[in-house]
Amino acid sequence: MTQEYLLKVPDGLVSLIRNLHPQIKADIRNALRLLTQNPNGGKALKEELDGLRSYRIKKYRIIYRIPAAFPQTLEIIAIGPRKNIYEETFNIISRERNKES
Repeated sequence: MTQEYLLKVPDGLVSLIRNLHPQIKADIRNALRLLTQNPNGGKALKEELDGLRSYRIKKYRIIYRIPAAFPQTLEIIAIGPRKNIYEETFNIISRERNKES
């Protein structure tokens, strides 16, 4: 039996998920459940988003990472439609890096 990963979802994303269409909400919840069991199920991202992974759900993507400091944790960065999620994720990551500097 594999150990499930702890899911860390920012409050803003929890609110976003709650307000989605019921079918999309169910799909995302199911995908998050699958990811806690197999965190390498998503595609590894490259270049500016190196270290992050993307999991596809129809037109939506879940962008996440496994933090080095907490290897049994799945940290959700962003959830949204494919058309703008990567740019949005880049902006989130850039803000995080600026806070650390």
